[in-house]
Order: sequence, then structure tokens, then C-alpha cells
Amino acid sequence: MILSLLALVIGAGVCAALWSATSSMFDVDALRRSNYRGASVLTGVGVLIPVTLALLAGFIRLMQVITERNSSWDQLVGPSVAAALGFGLLGLLDDVTGVGQSGGFRAHARRLLHGEISSAMLKVVGGAAVALVVSAAIRRGDEGVLGALRDAAIVALAANLANLLDRRPGRATKVATAAFVVAAVTSGASSLVGPALGIGAGIGLLPAEFRERVMLGDAGANPLGALCGMAALVAVPGATGRWVLVGSLVALNVASEFVSFSRVIDAVAPLRWLDQLGRRHDLD
Repeated sequence: MILSLLALVIGAGVCAALWSATSSMFDVDALRRSNYRGASVLTGVGVLIPVTLALLAGFIRLMQVITERNSSWDQLVGPSVAAALGFGLLGLLDDVTGVGQSGGFRAHARRLLHGEISSAMLKVVGGAAVALVVSAAIRRGDEGVLGALRDAAIVALAANLANLLDRRPGRATKVATAAFVVAAVTSGASSLVGPALGIGAGIGLLPAEFRERVMLGDAGANPLGALCGMAALVAVPGATGRWVLVGSLVALNVASEFVSFSRVIDAVAPLRWLDQLGRRHDLD
């Protein structure tokens, strides 16, 4: 648990520094969008989350080679990098090419029936493949194909849920951080350093989000959710718990097609307070 908290801090610091050094790089027309208030912000900046995680993972590996030491706590660092980079790449593709393709899963499915593959549908299929690969690192190992599909679904559905929550500054990161902390405390495992570095990277972008300079975009929200899904698999090793988890994630993803999460949050005072915490109220 202590290692995970330390990794959160390190991830946040490195990503904040990386954003400070690269902010001008993102200031291009292809990434400029209007947020919920109509303000102009830069999307796709969340791609720095997988980049930060990859850089830190490389540094960890280099230190292991130099010191000739291997540790048990880093067993998920590699799969976490794969998850973050995979979902980040697919998310960035959707951020850049998916303009005008909104409408929810049903709209994208209708396009598919007409022979058109949208960037969001490509992200769904590609994300499922990535989830199958990375969830294998946390498999129970005794449930065959059904268990593999269930575990992959947890990672993929968590990734999509985080993206659905990325509608207000800092919301996706707040939820991902809270979910990760619960998973870390529940599991007590020392193997969550990889996911923690990625979640921490999201925290490092919070100041820029709160000032409404940037949006994570799919490139950042999807990796955050996928990393939370991996942490959940560690925290819930039992088959029954994992089936409950995948059922809950399915229900939330389906509900998003019919219910606005923002309206629900705004209608519940404690949730509204947490959602607004950190934002510049002079912008509201």
C-alpha cells in the first residue's frame, strides 16, 4: 500500500513536469475543442498519462538491470504500460478523427451495419483485444475461456466508463483515483505500482484541467479506466466477486445510453460538491 501511494506521488510529479515542458506542443488546431461551457480547450492531453507511465517503467527496469535486483512488486508494471499505451493510442485516434461521430454505442453500431467503421467502434474492438492481453497477467487461471472474457470485460468496461465520466474538469481522474485507492486498500497488494504510476500521472494533469486549459480526452480517460480495471482484478481475486464486478460495470455502461451522469451528479448535493471540488468557480 505504501509503495502504491508513493507511486501515485511520483507519477503525478513526473506528469506535471512533462506537461509543463510539452504544453506548447499540444496547441494545434487538430486538438482544440469546446468544453461543456463552450470554452476552448486542448483535448488529447491525457496521452501524457501512458507516456509518463512508459518513461517511469523504463527507468524502473534500468535500475533493476544496474542493481541486478528483481522485485515482486513490479510484476504489473509491464502489463500496465501495455494497457495504458494501447488504450491511449486508440483513444487519441478517436480524439483526433472522431469529431462529429458522437451519438453513443447505438449510433456507432448503426454505422457498422451500413458498412462504416467509426473511430469509436475501432476503439471498442481494439480495446477488447488489449484488455484480453493485459488481463492475462491477473488471471485466476482455472476458468478457461469464460473467465478470460470476463476479466478482459472488466478492464475494457472500466476504460469505457472512465471515458463516459470525462465530461467535466477533473471528474474522470477523481473517480479513478478514488476507485484505485479502494482497490489498493482492499487488496493490500504491493503489485499495484504500475497502475498507481498511471493514476498518479492523471493527478498531475488536474491543475491544468481545473483551469480549463486541457481535457484528458479518450487518450487519457481510457487508460485511467483500464488501469483501474486491472487494480480491481487484483483486489477481487474470487470468481463470484469478479462476476458481480463485471455485472456492475455492464449496468453502468448501459445506463449511460439512457441517463446523463452529469444530471445525476448535479442532483445529489454530496456528489455535486465533490465534482466541483478544485474547479475555478469564477468560470461557472
